[in-house]
Amino acid sequence: MKFLELALIAAALGCDAFAVGMGVGARSCRPRQVFRLSFHFGLFQFMMPLLGWFLGKNLVGVASRWGPWIACGLLFFIGGKMVLESLRPRTGSHADCLDPTRGMSLIVLSVATSIDALGVGFGLGVLGAGLLFPAVWIGITAGAMTWAAMKLGNRLSERFGVWMELAGGIILMAIAVKLVL
Repeated sequence: MKFLELALIAAALGCDAFAVGMGVGARSCRPRQVFRLSFHFGLFQFMMPLLGWFLGKNLVGVASRWGPWIACGLLFFIGGKMVLESLRPRTGSHADCLDPTRGMSLIVLSVATSIDALGVGFGLGVLGAGLLFPAVWIGITAGAMTWAAMKLGNRLSERFGVWMELAGGIILMAIAVKLVL
């Protein structure tokens, strides 16, 4: 596989991570949160091609059939919660709001944004292409795109306030719907 092809695949796979990172960055952008989300998105984007390589054709069929529906429901739930929280009157701090960079939300977002990489890993295995370098490159690209998106989302949030948080929730819900269409 040529480097340009790999770079384009990595960028395409990182687009979901970028969109989610921008939505999350609109409400949560402390350095620890940026690191946590970027690291996990990059890690999952690295691991999913490896997993796709090893799972084989039958399990990939199951994952491609049910995985998008599960990811859709979870992303829609998190996005909906963000939308509802953006519409509530502010009582002070964001401390009582759901932090999407912690706990189960972090795992759900990481899996949801990296499901496509599972199929790419399977495809690379079928083609007999090397796997380790592409998986590393895909992971690094997704992590970098997430970091940049969170910073951009935060800047836009500073300028547009609650509207950016609302847009972030709507973006997550749109990605959820896109997964099943």
